[in-house]
Amino acid sequence: MSGDIPAGDHADRVDPIEAHVAALGSVLRGADREKARMLAELREGLREAAADCLAEAGGASDEAAAREAVRQFGSVADLAPSFQRELTIAQARHTSRRILLLLPLLLPCWYLLTAAHHLPAPAQVALAHLGGTAAATALAAAAFLALTGRLARRLPTPERLPVMVAWTGTTAAVALALSALTLAAASFLASNWPLCLLACGVALTCHARIASSSRACRACARLPLPA
Repeated sequence: MSGDIPAGDHADRVDPIEAHVAALGSVLRGADREKARMLAELREGLREAAADCLAEAGGASDEAAAREAVRQFGSVADLAPSFQRELTIAQARHTSRRILLLLPLLLPCWYLLTAAHHLPAPAQVALAHLGGTAAATALAAAAFLALTGRLARRLPTPERLPVMVAWTGTTAAVALALSALTLAAASFLASNWPLCLLACGVALTCHARIASSSRACRACARLPLPA
C-alpha cells in the first residue's frame, strides 16, 4: 500500500532513550564496569518512565513517549555532574582498595630481606624508608575507604578526596618503582639474590597496577563535581 512506511524508515529511526544514554556515556569518565551499571540503571528507568507516559497518553507513539521520558529525566548537562561524581568516588575507592590490597604483599619480603641482612647496608636503609612510605600510603588508603564507605552516609565526602587518593596512589607507585630498582641493583651483591629478583618482579607488577588506577583516578578528579 502507498501509505505504508518503508521498512528502511523504521531501521533509520534513532531510539531517543538509547541516544540519550549513549550521549551521557560519551561524556562520563570512570571504571567501565561501574559506568555500564549506572547507564543500565538509567536505561531501565527511562524505559519505565516511557511506559508510564504511553499509558497516560493513549494516543501517543512509542517515540513520543520515549522523548517525554528523556525530558522528564533531564538533559545530559543536567545528569552528567551527579553521574560523574559517583563514578569519581567509585574510582577513588577502587584505587584505595588496590593500594590496600597490593602493598602488604611486599612488606613481608622487604622485612625478610632487611632483617636477615641479605642486602647491602645502603639497600637496607633505602628499603626501610620506602617500606615506611608504602605503609603510610596503605594506612591513608584505608582512611579513604572509610570516608567513602559508611561514613559517607553521615558526613559529606570532601571535594578534594579523589585528588588526594590519586596522589597517594602515585606516591605508592613511585615507592614501588624505586624499590624494584633498589632490589634489582642489590641482587648483584645480595647473598639471596633469587629472593631479591622475585621481590623486584612483584614490586614492578604492583607498581603497574597501582599507577594505572591512580592515573584513572586523577583523570576523573580533574572533572568538575557538583557542590
